[in-house]
Amino acid sequence: MVDLGLQGRKALVFGGSRGLGRAAAEALAREGAQVTIAARDAKRLAMAAQELGAAWIAADISSESGRSAALDACPGPDILINNADAPLPGDFRAWERGDWLQALDALALGPIEMIRGVVDGMIERRWGRILNVSSRSIKVAQAELGLSNGARSVLAGFCAGLARQVARHNVTVNNILPGVFATDAQRRHIQGMLEPGGQSFEEVWEERRRRVPAARYGEAFEFGDLAAYLCSAQAGFITGQSVLIDGGQYPGTF
Repeated sequence: MVDLGLQGRKALVFGGSRGLGRAAAEALAREGAQVTIAARDAKRLAMAAQELGAAWIAADISSESGRSAALDACPGPDILINNADAPLPGDFRAWERGDWLQALDALALGPIEMIRGVVDGMIERRWGRILNVSSRSIKVAQAELGLSNGARSVLAGFCAGLARQVARHNVTVNNILPGVFATDAQRRHIQGMLEPGGQSFEEVWEERRRRVPAARYGEAFEFGDLAAYLCSAQAGFITGQSVLIDGGQYPGTF
């Protein structure tokens, strides 16, 4: 068994009560990190925290009060995982300015503010790992996910520059780009794509599975283990990267 060097490290994981965020929190806790999970649903958070042996705080990454509450609950984290629900699929003609601002607050501006709140402490301690849970859609845009495509690309562009500024301090900044995973978020995504008289949920679910070269959906623990490695002591030379985990679905060579 490889020791990832995370024993006693303080980790703040947004969206840590379910899905991919929870898988990341579980993998970090298993490695001995002191994990605090944050999300909006207090009841679900409390249950998840008890199962993970983690602390928890009900906090919305898109709000200033939520970000402050998270940092009060986990001051000076060594590891920050930014993660938020993506907007539902739709047609850009139906989106108004408020829809775009809401997406930017959750998927770009909120995470950037969280980074601003922790990065100087990481630099001072000469150890830090910042990881953004993004999506393959920033490399292969999904037509129905315009809000997500746009907002997540803002965060990726910002972090590409930041990563080069802080690397000499042993602080890394990376993105994980998951493809299709068997999670509740994937189910909500498909529900949002359904049209009256069109394909059923089961048909769309199966069709999306068939498009994956691995011939299956990803499992949350696979994502969690990758997240833990990118947060590890051994991953200090990996920074400014957007790492795909999609069963080979991205069609490019690079």
